[in-house]
Amino acid sequence: MAKFDVYDLSKKKVGELDLADAVFAGEVNEHLFYEVVKAKLASDRSGTHAVKNRSLVSGGGKKPWKQKHTGRARQGSTRASQWVGGGKAMGPKPRDYSYDVPKKVRKAALRSALALRSKDQKLVIVQEWKPGAPKTAAAAKVLSALGAKKALVVDDAANLALAKSVRNLHGSDFLAVEGLNVYDILRHDALVLTADTAKKLEASLS
Repeated sequence: MAKFDVYDLSKKKVGELDLADAVFAGEVNEHLFYEVVKAKLASDRSGTHAVKNRSLVSGGGKKPWKQKHTGRARQGSTRASQWVGGGKAMGPKPRDYSYDVPKKVRKAALRSALALRSKDQKLVIVQEWKPGAPKTAAAAKVLSALGAKKALVVDDAANLALAKSVRNLHGSDFLAVEGLNVYDILRHDALVLTADTAKKLEASLS
């Protein structure tokens, strides 16, 4: 079991937490990051790109000139792709770019991301963080005290006051523990967890 210091919101040590090595102190496999992040970014693509082909462009119903004896190349429609205003040949069509990776790979990548933040000493565990009301300035002071100005804060989804406090901070964000993912961990400089959240992650990823 790996031991982690637990802090209060002013970064005073208030205890220690034992967490599974396999989840928070295992091997960092960067290739898994590539696979999972690529899948996530591909799934985010809207895939709504489209152009009009000759069947969708209006006009051009009449043959421009007769087939033979004009000295010009034969043409069937002014809406063909070689004409100005014609349809585009072989243009992009709406498509779904999303694909999924196996559940075991996603879990392994998430364990690697947690281990990476732990190895870099960018993983901060606080006893609890439950503001009475949404206060962005107060959240900024806490993150500054924790040494995690551009951080991903993870806690229970029901902690709406914390979510609203953090979401307006530039470079920082809040995620419910159920929505934690590799992409968001990697794009923030630090990861802030509550003690309860760390235990939930240990249980779900073990």
